[in-house]
Amino acid sequence: MKKNRRKFIKKSTLGILGLSLIPVINFAKNNDIKISILHTNDMHSHIHPFKSGRNKGLGGIAERASIIKKIRKQEEHVLLLDAGDIFQGTPYFNFYGGELEFKVMSEMKYDAATLGNHDFDNGLAGLKKQLPHAKFPFLIANYDFTNTILKDSFQAYKIFKKGKIKIGVFGIGIELNGLVPKDLYGETIYKDPVQTSNYYAHLLKEKEKCNLVICLSHLGLKYKTEKISDFKLAQKTKNIDLIIGGHTHTFLKEPITVLNTENKKVLINQVGWGGINIGKIDFHFRQNGNKKDVQSQAIFVKNDSKNA
Repeated sequence: MKKNRRKFIKKSTLGILGLSLIPVINFAKNNDIKISILHTNDMHSHIHPFKSGRNKGLGGIAERASIIKKIRKQEEHVLLLDAGDIFQGTPYFNFYGGELEFKVMSEMKYDAATLGNHDFDNGLAGLKKQLPHAKFPFLIANYDFTNTILKDSFQAYKIFKKGKIKIGVFGIGIELNGLVPKDLYGETIYKDPVQTSNYYAHLLKEKEKCNLVICLSHLGLKYKTEKISDFKLAQKTKNIDLIIGGHTHTFLKEPITVLNTENKKVLINQVGWGGINIGKIDFHFRQNGNKKDVQSQAIFVKNDSKNA
């Protein structure tokens, strides 16, 4: 059984690598620097396109990889991010425990991801077992794993440099108490999202001089209660330019705009669940690093096969 399992995973990941590359499309050059942020959330172990229902033919890892490769051929500066809940939702997770998901995301060259509540579904030990298969960092600033087996396994933030532009990315997770059984997250300590976000956003913007600060969040877009959400986080913080969200499975056609504590605009985006959409947000910067313009789109991941 283990031999067959290894063979399947190897075949799946190599299949993605073997996708044909899309020809390069040339664009007019100017003095602006364009940063393309690609993002996903709440994949929930959906390796294949949906086979039935209203989402039939949508999604699929191979299809998503093909789109991402095409964009990388077209754009010079691309960052690929995920907002959590990679695990749970299909038999692939039940059987492989997350190994397949992390391997195919690594082949797709994700730059970073954050943790969702379902990423704890096999407990701390289950998550730790699969982390070596992820060739990208998990960013989570408001979970303290000091007293757990995951101590020193994660980073709070990471800085990426694309051309002359510095991009700071940090992760914020949802409160696990009441959402995840205690035995699955153990002695993990949850820290206030607003205070933590203000600390790291200030560090990235003011001290590290990042031109763009992104929060990878699994708080959820918005609630009718006082529960902390991406919407409230944007209102109560400063120095964040973009919040890429998850958890509520919200399909946004375009990012929403919220004013922060300094009355400056914060973009929030989320692209549903199951790998149905890829978010694409293009930031245009002048040569001096100042933002000039923002464009966005939600890209449907479609499978053209008649058998999808």
